[in-house]
Amino acid sequence: MAKNFISNSKESTRMFKSDLLEPLSKVKYYVPLIIYVPLIFFLAWKALFDAKTPLLEFFGWLVFGLFIWTITEYVLHRWIFHFYPTSKWGKRIHFIFHGVHHDYPNDAHRLVMPPSASIPLALGFYLFFDWLLPDTKEYSFFIGFIGGYLFYDMVHYALHHANFKSGFWKTLKHHHMLHHYQDASKGFGVSWMFWDSIFRSGFEKKREAQ
Repeated sequence: MAKNFISNSKESTRMFKSDLLEPLSKVKYYVPLIIYVPLIFFLAWKALFDAKTPLLEFFGWLVFGLFIWTITEYVLHRWIFHFYPTSKWGKRIHFIFHGVHHDYPNDAHRLVMPPSASIPLALGFYLFFDWLLPDTKEYSFFIGFIGGYLFYDMVHYALHHANFKSGFWKTLKHHHMLHHYQDASKGFGVSWMFWDSIFRSGFEKKREAQ
C-alpha cells in the first residue's frame, strides 16, 4: 500500500486561517470530562429520582447504551472518518475531522473531539434516542452511550501518550498503532477491538516461530 505522510511532530499544522476558528479545533484531553461528567450525574438524577426508574432497569438500559456506543464508535471510525471524498471540499472536511490526526498523530491537542464538534453530535444523538426509545428510558441509555464516548476519548489519548508494559492495554495500543503506522484500512476499534474481529477488519497475529 502507498505510504502516507505521518509527522513525528508533537504539534500539527494550522487548519484554519481564522484566529477565531483555529483555537476551536484544539482541546485539552480532560475537557470532555468537565463537560459530560456533570451531564451523566444529571441524567442519573433524572432517571432514578425524577422518572423513578427501578435500579435493575436503570443498569440494564445503561449497559445497552454502552453496547450501542461500541458499534457506533466502530461505524463512525470505519465508514465516516475513513470515508475519502473526491471533491476538494470533501477532502478538506475529511482532513478537519480525521485526516489531520493521521498526519499528526502525536499532537496532544487533537486527540479528543473538541466541544465545537462533540456537543452538536451529542445533542443530535440524544434527540434521536429520545425519539426512538420508550419515554424516560433515554436517560439511563444515554448515560451508557455518553459514558462509552468518554471512555473512548480517554483511551484514545492514553494509547498515544501512555507507555503500557503488558496486558490488555499494551495489546490495544499495538492494535491502534498498527492502524496508524501500518494499514489505516484495518483496526478501526479504538477502545474496543471485538468489532474488528466480527467484521474481519483486524490485524493477523504473527505466528511464533516453532
